[in-house]
Amino acid sequence: MDLNPIFGYFFAVIVGITLGLVGSGGSILSVPILVYIMGIEPILATAYSLFIVGTTALFGGIQKAKQKLVDFRKVVLFGIPTILSVFITRKIIVPRIPEIVFSTSVFTLHKSVFIMIVFAIVMIFASIRMIKPLHLENNKNVDKLNYSKIFIQGLFIGLVAGFVGAGGGFLIIPALLFLAKTPMKMAVGTSLFIVASQSLIGFLGDLRPEQSLNWNLLLTFSICSILGVFIGSFLSKKIEGEKLKTGFGWFVLFMGIYIFLKELIFK
Repeated sequence: MDLNPIFGYFFAVIVGITLGLVGSGGSILSVPILVYIMGIEPILATAYSLFIVGTTALFGGIQKAKQKLVDFRKVVLFGIPTILSVFITRKIIVPRIPEIVFSTSVFTLHKSVFIMIVFAIVMIFASIRMIKPLHLENNKNVDKLNYSKIFIQGLFIGLVAGFVGAGGGFLIIPALLFLAKTPMKMAVGTSLFIVASQSLIGFLGDLRPEQSLNWNLLLTFSICSILGVFIGSFLSKKIEGEKLKTGFGWFVLFMGIYIFLKELIFK
């Protein structure tokens, strides 16, 4: 009996718990689970991840909205540039990356490995900022948002999220905390709606007539993740926001280092 699918669906619940707790991290888990446990080819796994994380985040976002923990103004501010960027990235940029990105007589960097390495590097940089203590300036400035910076940051988040098949929550959360001065628990709910919109639009940009998708795996994985997001949302009421941010930062750091070492050294 092949136990990999059972383990995969178990970890799918963990994907949802992570999204429910901190509004991000679903793709950080789902891509490695799909690649290393479920045996999905990395580029296809990034497409699967967009659907799974987008669907799960949508359910979690609706739940947070009922608790009045979503800032819809910031959903729109970040959502428009990220959706635009992630769609273009999945539709135009990713398909044009050559199968062999770099090659020498002793080393060949394939497209699938390149995407996983970029994924790991982004995770490491995002985690460092999450681990640092949060020092917000005077609360008087909380409502004074820098719209141009938010738009540029949104484009960058969409580019990275689209490239590695991530929901982008691990970039959106720091942006909401530091750029938009959003309290952690409000940032979680806001992030879920942004992640849902850009992930599902990115998935649509990834659909091609010749592409065959395993809808049974996709829907089962998504249902398990949705179950997890309700568990995570319940747990988040009992855990301090700053502890969530720091703990998640360390988790992202370890996962990034693991993926980087696995792809380059321990293949």
